[in-house]
Amino acid sequence: MNVLIVEDEKSLALEVDEYLSHEGFTVEHARTRKSAEEKIFVNNYDFILLDLGLPDGDGFELLKMLRQLKDRDDAVIILTARGEVDDRIRGLEEGADDYLPKPFSLNELLARIHAITRRRHKLESNEIDVKGFKINIQNRTVNYGTDRVNLTKKEFEILNYLVLNKNRVISRTNLTEHVWGDVLEINSDSNFVDVHVKNLRKKLSQFAIIDWFETVRSIGYRINI
Repeated sequence: MNVLIVEDEKSLALEVDEYLSHEGFTVEHARTRKSAEEKIFVNNYDFILLDLGLPDGDGFELLKMLRQLKDRDDAVIILTARGEVDDRIRGLEEGADDYLPKPFSLNELLARIHAITRRRHKLESNEIDVKGFKINIQNRTVNYGTDRVNLTKKEFEILNYLVLNKNRVISRTNLTEHVWGDVLEINSDSNFVDVHVKNLRKKLSQFAIIDWFETVRSIGYRINI
């Protein structure tokens, strides 16, 4: 999953970036409202971590702009020093999914990200069963029975994103955006997505038939559950 950190405090942004990257997220950073708007107009994000006190504008205005865009479902967690009740209420009522005052624990931030993911995808736990494959979105593991399926970081992210969006056709561009990040920096003619999917399929099929993992010709992929 990809995350946009909108934060002008460089050291904090770097700390969050390193932590979430270690946890398997693809992370981008915008230090100003203008920079954040430019990134949001180009890419969709699974999570936007939004500071309210930006040097060129208020984070509430950025949140309002985001919620007025059509076909967007980026989850927003406000991370701010403004911890007053009125600010929290305003943030949640204007469309934020969560509100976490500074200073905050990175472990708590990750737990809230997992909680929002479960809520959005109607999951009862962090483990998803796909025809005998147990995919744990918190521990980032895949097991079949008692056997561990050893996937690379990107292979897990591809499987995780497709499973969270099960029964939907996910285009190669959409998959690239959420697993690799900024689509403008990626050569759209490259077949690297297909190569990673091919390797992922090969590893899964060593354990069972994976006829639920469908290629939709000329478009992308779909997990049928």
